[in-house]
Amino acid sequence: MTAPAHDRRTILVRPPSPLLADGEVTHIERAAAVDIKLALQQWQDYIEVFRRHGWDVVELPALPDHPDGVFVEDVVVMFGDLAVITRPGTASRLGEIDGIDTPLTDLGYRVERVEQPGTLDGGDVLKVGTTIYIGLGGRTNVEGIEQFRSFVEPMGATVIAVPMTKALHLKSAVTALPDGTVIGFDPIVDDSAVFGAYLGVPEEPGAHVVEIDDDTVVMTARTPLTRALFEARGLTVVVTDISEFEKLEGCVTCLSVRLRTNP
Repeated sequence: MTAPAHDRRTILVRPPSPLLADGEVTHIERAAAVDIKLALQQWQDYIEVFRRHGWDVVELPALPDHPDGVFVEDVVVMFGDLAVITRPGTASRLGEIDGIDTPLTDLGYRVERVEQPGTLDGGDVLKVGTTIYIGLGGRTNVEGIEQFRSFVEPMGATVIAVPMTKALHLKSAVTALPDGTVIGFDPIVDDSAVFGAYLGVPEEPGAHVVEIDDDTVVMTARTPLTRALFEARGLTVVVTDISEFEKLEGCVTCLSVRLRTNP
């Protein structure tokens, strides 16, 4: 495996579109209005969390005509020195992948692409070490999973397809703590037995964390009970308000892609 040219921890992000309020919703009602000005401030605050913890930020060009473009996690999946450009399962999002390979190759990553008829949303991909769980449901199909498998299994990964029906993406239902424990909100987890170590959490947004380092995670502000649960396990929890993105089924994982040499 050829390591990228940079050694620092880096996140890939994209600014919100002024059309953010028109983003796709599937499992929730389009009810409360999205405050675009507040969303931009929340996005900037989210990025600042990573900067404060020593992460570099690579900002992709804005896509004003793509309401969901800020949810950059869905269009790129990283594994070691490989960047997989996905093929989103919603037609309105296909334009988000155009040109995204350039900044990744500039950073030293190899690039592969999911091709038609495969579909794969990055929000369906949960990596726990070298085990990769992929949600098989509305946005990701069998062909997309098999193409992804062909890219990463030669690199030592194990890919496990997880049928799901209760959430938009797999990582809408489950994510993982730094120690590898998969966490989920039981009412929207189809089968927790699929995962090795599993912990149910008391709040739906409490199932969404982004690992900052081995002892620190980022969570949304609406998770007091789950935050206390994680702090009791010895974790440092950094909270950030992403209310405007949650109105569109977004969560803390959706707004960035972590670029690292190791899986």
